[in-house]
Amino acid sequence: MGQRNGADHETTASYAHGMSDVGLLGDTIGANLDRTVRRWPQRPALVSRHQDLRWTWADLAGRIDRLAAGLLDAGIEKGDRVGIWAPNCAEWVLVQYATAKIGAILVNVNPAYRTHELGYVLRQSGVKLLISALEFKTSDYRSMVGEVRRECPALERVVFLDTSEWDLLAAGDPEPEALDRRAATLSCDDPINIQYTSGTTGFPKGATLSHHNILNNGFLVGELLGYTEEDRVCIPVPFYHCFGMVMGNLACTSHGACMVIPAPSFEPEATLKAVSAERCTSLYGVPTMFIAELEHPHFAEFDLSSLRTGIMAGSPCPIEVMTRVVSEMHMEEVSICYGMTETSPVSTQTRCDDPLERRVATVGRPGPHIEIKVVDPVNGLTVARGESGELCTRGYSVMLGYWGDPERTAEAVDRAGWMHTGDLATMDDAGYCKIVGRIKDMVIRGGENVYPREIEEFLYGHPCVADVQVIGVPDERYGEELCAWVRLRDGAAATDDELREFCRGKLAHFKIPRYVLFVDDFPMTVTGKIQKFKMREDSIERLGLQQAALTETA
Repeated sequence: MGQRNGADHETTASYAHGMSDVGLLGDTIGANLDRTVRRWPQRPALVSRHQDLRWTWADLAGRIDRLAAGLLDAGIEKGDRVGIWAPNCAEWVLVQYATAKIGAILVNVNPAYRTHELGYVLRQSGVKLLISALEFKTSDYRSMVGEVRRECPALERVVFLDTSEWDLLAAGDPEPEALDRRAATLSCDDPINIQYTSGTTGFPKGATLSHHNILNNGFLVGELLGYTEEDRVCIPVPFYHCFGMVMGNLACTSHGACMVIPAPSFEPEATLKAVSAERCTSLYGVPTMFIAELEHPHFAEFDLSSLRTGIMAGSPCPIEVMTRVVSEMHMEEVSICYGMTETSPVSTQTRCDDPLERRVATVGRPGPHIEIKVVDPVNGLTVARGESGELCTRGYSVMLGYWGDPERTAEAVDRAGWMHTGDLATMDDAGYCKIVGRIKDMVIRGGENVYPREIEEFLYGHPCVADVQVIGVPDERYGEELCAWVRLRDGAAATDDELREFCRGKLAHFKIPRYVLFVDDFPMTVTGKIQKFKMREDSIERLGLQQAALTETA
């Protein structure tokens, strides 16, 4: 792959950049897709198992162009916002690429949104046309859209999938001249996508991304995974997020690899069936997804021998889970990726030839053409190697900004172009990073800084623990105390005292959780990110810590 590491030069500062012999692409997404279609018109491009659809690149391109023509006929201009509110399906992919081809800005709407959030996103981004599923799980999308439509003055039209109106929109007459005229007005630096990041407080922010941002991130992630037209990538992660539409779809389309959609949303059995039946070579997921697959009662019955690689990302990966993915799922070349929506998303990635200990203990080193540094959160100065601080990243992948919000953009991206992630990290001598927590998640107990990740990793070693998350809860004496939320293995039994005894003598006394809550699951976003602020709120209620929560701290 010709990748070189900018950390090879001797340095004591926590700074590294990803050097590469592979250049950045200067294409728009549409131009890049057209090149792939010309190279492999009859190779498989997309399989949607729950829809029983199988398209070649020629099939896919024809449908994309017809939808692009339909959007032009509907009066969609360059820069207009087109929303997509649907679970994973073939139509989502069509909308992603058709909007890119005509320079419309795709607005991803989280399938889990309720009316309050839906109305905010449609208004804040100024969506002109919304393409929506009729329903998903227990949500009646048609009625929810009806509730908020009058509050969204820019929204001129709503088209529901699986209706005659969608069929008409998707069956436009693709006049090459019209599409070519529009393509001639597009730049790879144009905004092409708005993704709303789930904030812990207030409304979400719309990270605005360009062709250049997301096309190159998908392409370079795929390069590090060694993708070719022979690969088949199982994508159970949501398209509405970068993991699905960038690391999944764009990594595939830029390499001619086949996209495999196992189900509308994550289902462990559907994912295992898809890998086995479609002979997938790569599988994506957040750690909780891989845990669910490994713990499936019929896991051993699925033939996963075709797998060689994949991506685990979204939240820290337990070492034991990573080891089992490599040994039991045949994913010897599995990669850990770290990033955020605002950076398109991947900033660091482990390499396929990294030793296992690097892939289970770090989030890798900077991707090609990306700089990273670790800084003191107080004074902003770069810290020495091995010291913890805030991880910052700079390069082609940093967003254009938060849509319509220059103030919050300036808070996140400094004058030198560094994106401040809010994550606490350390960097070793080879430029590999470990995420040790969120600045906001760090627990300060009696003046001692405690990083939940360390305690979580230790508790994963208990034979009864399937999954664990550690948070800080208010305490009148120490300011904060530790609370562990523990999900036990099926059939296992343990008490809070047993878990604390497991820690004694191995962890410092202030790192042993005072509280242990046994749970069936954790509050999380659709993409598998644990919502620790909700855990904290629930813990205060369950443990009766309301009075301590009122205590003011410095």
